[in-house]
Amino acid sequence: MGKIKVTETNLTDVKIIEPAVFGDHRGFFTESYSVEDFKAAGIDFDFIQDNHSLSTQPGVLRGLHFQKGKSAQTKLIRVVTGAVLDVIVDIRKGSPTYGKWEGYILSEHNHRQLLVPRGFAHGFVTLTPNVNFMYKCDNYYDAEADGGISFADPELAIDWPIAIEKAITSEKDAKQPTLKEFEAENPFVYGEI
Repeated sequence: MGKIKVTETNLTDVKIIEPAVFGDHRGFFTESYSVEDFKAAGIDFDFIQDNHSLSTQPGVLRGLHFQKGKSAQTKLIRVVTGAVLDVIVDIRKGSPTYGKWEGYILSEHNHRQLLVPRGFAHGFVTLTPNVNFMYKCDNYYDAEADGGISFADPELAIDWPIAIEKAITSEKDAKQPTLKEFEAENPFVYGEI
């Protein structure tokens, strides 16, 4: 019991994790995280903080966020209720997939998890009401190291499933720089984080 399936993605170092799910007429049971199983699958991070957000409406767009410097974080993401399109962008200078993005449906039904390494900007848009979104981090949150890039960056051309002007977002997220505007201060270098 508890074994996981790991799938590589088109973005370097990003993985989709699918835990075993045992269901019957009552519902289901799954081990959402086991250090032993993850290490056996080559995923060896010391996750030290769990975060949980609730988005009550469809169309809530959060991101694209990251932590800089010594506060950079690897995240293990999952959705407990509802569904999201989870989007990540590789912002590691020198990476073979620098400036590329991918989106993944994470939901209460598919039980998928997404491993987001340090050096990726991360965000999501809710596809249903009442999305409970949880993620593990291998570093503590530091407000001074908080960073982000624009979810509406025209050069990234992220294919969000909603009209951007209708997104329910924060003022902070609406004012983030484009990836090109962020390049001069970008601390992430592929192979060094």
